[in-house]
Amino acid sequence: MIPMRLFAVVFLFFSFHYCYSQDTNVFLEKKYIDSSKDTLLYRFHEIDNPQKKFPLVIFFHGAGERGNDNKKQLEVGIHILANTQNRAKYPCYILAAQCPDNLKWVNTDWTADSHNFSENPSKPMKQVIELIDILLKKYSIDPKRIYVIGLSMGGFAVWDIISRLPNKFAAAVPICGGGDEKKAKSLSKIPIWVFHGEKDKVVKTLRSRNMVTALKKAGGNPKYTEYKDVGHNCWGKTFNDDNLYKWLFLQSKK
Repeated sequence: MIPMRLFAVVFLFFSFHYCYSQDTNVFLEKKYIDSSKDTLLYRFHEIDNPQKKFPLVIFFHGAGERGNDNKKQLEVGIHILANTQNRAKYPCYILAAQCPDNLKWVNTDWTADSHNFSENPSKPMKQVIELIDILLKKYSIDPKRIYVIGLSMGGFAVWDIISRLPNKFAAAVPICGGGDEKKAKSLSKIPIWVFHGEKDKVVKTLRSRNMVTALKKAGGNPKYTEYKDVGHNCWGKTFNDDNLYKWLFLQSKK
């Protein structure tokens, strides 16, 4: 007979993977081919038979989810927003692109104390920006409620894209990332909730602290959550916090 403890572990394992597959099955596999014939793989969650306009959430994954399988970008974080309960409470379109191996959303050193904003976006960032405009024309998306959220490498992407398009987004959620503090003035009117782990050894916590300080000096009013005794993978707490979604989906551009 299987010991009860082992049975419980096996049951929880298969229950998790069943729920995870159910949550990720709501994402359609798609690809975007740009004018240079380069391809960006992405997943997209649509609203069935929309009778009105709905928000769009853009998700930037971390370095570990890079690749060309068009699957790994759904493994961390965003599948929680797409679970059955959250889809019912917070209906929205969701874009989750996959950055190719050996490329970055933002061409910078993640371990540095700071970096300078580059006027030229990375290739995958440029493709995401182009894709957003295509989706806005194709789907019943509310242009006043476009949100962006990302973790680690994707946290850098959040700071980068709102620096490029400060008038595009109704709210931004950078998780354990970093931006260029010199861009704070142009970002000061965007509702931003920043998350970081106090014990992060991958992306220095000061990257988020410095951005929050710069935003406040520029007249902004960012929210900041720093998890005590938590390392780099603070996104688990973030994505499982319903207060984040309550706040996010209340934001709308005037």
